Amino acid sequence: MTSSGTRTPAPREPQQERSRLTRERLLRSAIDALAQDGWASATVAAVAERAGVSRGAAQHHFPTREALITAVLEQVFDDMTSTASAAIATLPDDDAGRIAAAVDRAVAIYTGTEFKAALQVWAAAASDSALRELILPMEGKFAHAAHQMTVSALDPEGRYPDSRRIAQVTLDLARGLGLADTLSDDSRRRAQVVGTWTELVRLALTHTA
Repeated sequence: MTSSGTRTPAPREPQQERSRLTRERLLRSAIDALAQDGWASATVAAVAERAGVSRGAAQHHFPTREALITAVLEQVFDDMTSTASAAIATLPDDDAGRIAAAVDRAVAIYTGTEFKAALQVWAAAASDSALRELILPMEGKFAHAAHQMTVSALDPEGRYPDSRRIAQVTLDLARGLGLADTLSDDSRRRAQVVGTWTELVRLALTHTA
């Protein structure tokens, strides 16, 4: 309060911060819309309604659907990369624990909300050449980062000659498990597959050391 007893108004949130939060809310709503309701739900107007943002404010950030989808994929790949990177930084020191955690992390990349959202865009791009041209460079960049992180997790000291090949097969397996999870809860079978693959990876790396 001031000395006269009147309440001091709270400082107004800076316009730049409000704009950033609005953009973030739109992106999160677009990711949820894609993952939960599919490609058709990810228009600028529909995402604005879902986010509780005016259509005009949404179009200020994303004038076209192409701009929205581009930003969504950038956010999705950033999220997936950051999460995987953080997990790798806390891997167990022992070989068995590290390998198990590395495989789990690879599978987690492709079974979360972000992957389900990206998958909707990939499916749409299969019959849309313009969209395909747009997303291929981003997908390639993410795939390279995911591979590098998986190699580092499986073989941080570069001891295993086959680690790069095994990392790629691990990611391909993880992507397939992620696809299976889009139609139904595949967690029980997935746990069995992951356990078997983890043991095979451990044996393969030990054999090639």
